[in-house]
Amino acid sequence: MGYPERVRASLGALFGVGVTALISTASAGSLGGEPLLIAPIGASAVLLFALPASPLAQPWAVIVGNLLAAVVGVTVSHLISDRLVAAPVAVAVALGLTTIFRCVHPPAGAIALVAVLGGPKILAMGYSFVFVPVLLNSVVLTLSALLFHLATGHAYPHIPHGPPRPDMSVIGITPEDIDGVLAEYGDALDISREDVDALVQRLIARAQTRGTRR
Repeated sequence: MGYPERVRASLGALFGVGVTALISTASAGSLGGEPLLIAPIGASAVLLFALPASPLAQPWAVIVGNLLAAVVGVTVSHLISDRLVAAPVAVAVALGLTTIFRCVHPPAGAIALVAVLGGPKILAMGYSFVFVPVLLNSVVLTLSALLFHLATGHAYPHIPHGPPRPDMSVIGITPEDIDGVLAEYGDALDISREDVDALVQRLIARAQTRGTRR
């Protein structure tokens, strides 16, 4: 990341978190006298403004991932009274659900913890915590990111862009092949199937172009 991009990302985080705090507090009041802003939103802002092309930073991941984690955290906090047990259970279940629904978002793990360990005020909120502040913060931050990236000439949400599809008949790569390779890789990769497909297309197109020049 070059210097201009670092500055742009920092300004984006300033804008996004500031707007989220102002709009959330103005529309739903404060949280115990403090601005209506939960700490994991700061981590979400890092992804949204520094790594906007990551699958972890897309609107579905941010909004649904945080929402699921909040539901899990509140539910676990009601079912398990021992916080030492409830905390890891909440994170584990939230991670499992977000992988199933393809909305993995690292700050969601922190939201699950906040729901369990946030203290009496958070616990007293019950499931209202899911909607305010979690859903409200997540939606406003995502919309702020969309506006900021649009204003600064960056695409968000991320849409893979590739050249016209080259002749794939020679090697016969299919989307299922890409899914299979990603599954066989063994480790989770911070890249979507669509981005892998675009990279493969660019490699094939470059190779074909080089071949025609010989």
